[in-house]
Formats: sequence, C-alpha cells, structure tokens
Amino acid sequence: MPNTIRIAAALLIDPQGRTLLVRKRGTQAFMQPGGKIDAGETPVQALVRELHEELGLHIDPAQAVHLGQFSAPAANEPGFEVQAELFRVDSAAAVLPAAEIEEVVWLAADQAPAMQLAPLTRDLILPLYRQAVSAPR
Repeated sequence: MPNTIRIAAALLIDPQGRTLLVRKRGTQAFMQPGGKIDAGETPVQALVRELHEELGLHIDPAQAVHLGQFSAPAANEPGFEVQAELFRVDSAAAVLPAAEIEEVVWLAADQAPAMQLAPLTRDLILPLYRQAVSAPR
C-alpha cells in the first residue's frame, strides 16, 4: 500500500471559464487549491476550510460539485501518492493568496501552461477541465 495523502481539491472556475492554480511557498509545482482532509472532516468540509485559509474564499458547500476521486504521485512528497476528492466550484469572488500560498495563476482552457505542474493537475485535472469547458452547455 503506497503512502497516501488524502486531499480535497477545487477545480475553481471563474466567470470567464478560467481555472485557478496555486503554488505553495517553497515549492515549484502549481496545483489546484485545496489541501489535506483532517480526521473527522468530510472532503467538502476540508475543501471549504482550505479555500478559506488559502484564498480567503467563502463557498457554500452546496456550490461544490463532486467530480470524482483522482490519484497521482504527490508533487512535493516523494514516495507518496495523493488521492484527491475533486470538486468543481464556480466562483466570481476575488482570490487573495494567504497561508502557505505564494502565487496564484488563472489559466484559460486553450492556454498551454508555461509553469511546472503537479502530476495530478497536469495528467488528470487539466484534461478534465478542458473537456468540461469546451463541452456544449
């Protein structure tokens, strides 16, 4: 059984259809906002707490649409795998990097990311995001 880190992550989408990526202080890779699920927390509770701590966002848990569970090698913990409960959150609110977040970037679906990405973001979440925003409504 590999060492697994359970996280809740947000595919955060703004009114222009862009998605938010964040980079934690002291790390290179950009990833979805979110974080570890604490004992006794549901994934959506962890998501709400992390988005508030990291970005100053207040979201209603009912706004978070569960997209599924995704696993990939952890970006910042060698030998670990991250298991993410991914939620889509559509928000027009301004984000303010806080806590351990050093940098935030809004990425458009047709924009090739120039920055280093976490494996989960690069291999699973961004392809899903591109599919979601290009799908007919």
